[in-house]
Amino acid sequence: MLAAPWKGRLPSLSRVAVLPMPSNPQPEILPPQKSRFQKANGLFADENLDVLSHLLDDWFRVPGTSIRFGLDGIIGLVPGLGDIIGGLASTIIVVAAWVRGVPYVTLLRMVVNIGIEVLLGTIPLLGDAFDIAWKANRRNYALVVRHLQQSRRQTWRDWVFLILIGLVLAATFLAPIFLILWFLEWLGHHAW
Repeated sequence: MLAAPWKGRLPSLSRVAVLPMPSNPQPEILPPQKSRFQKANGLFADENLDVLSHLLDDWFRVPGTSIRFGLDGIIGLVPGLGDIIGGLASTIIVVAAWVRGVPYVTLLRMVVNIGIEVLLGTIPLLGDAFDIAWKANRRNYALVVRHLQQSRRQTWRDWVFLILIGLVLAATFLAPIFLILWFLEWLGHHAW
């Protein structure tokens, strides 16, 4: 008869320590799978956004002055297309802010900053000077950092800024209509 190979190797039950079962067993919770937004958080980290905003707005310095400019200012020198490309590059910071959970009022403020830069940047030479001075990307990066570090995510300044921009836009679109109506009325009184 063959002997069992485990005979003599197994400890007796009197020498085995028996651990008690927990009275309220909890299921093991596995870590959640990373979504595309969590993976993007590393790409949209503060350090990367800071470098991007510096690269776009103030990476270079005019020798002997304190004037700084970035790729956005250089690209903006290309008539028409340069400002659009610069604006598209600036939206990376807005997308990063959205992924990281910045409130919508701040996102809207960031889009307005870019819109102002692109719109006024289309003016030849003066627009490029404005683009270098406005630094929408640095402003937007500061908004992202401020709103992610504060417990209260939006401030009255955000709302005042947006209301003022809305009033300026409304006045810009309504002024030509009022001028045309005034001119037609003046023409009606002086034509006869």
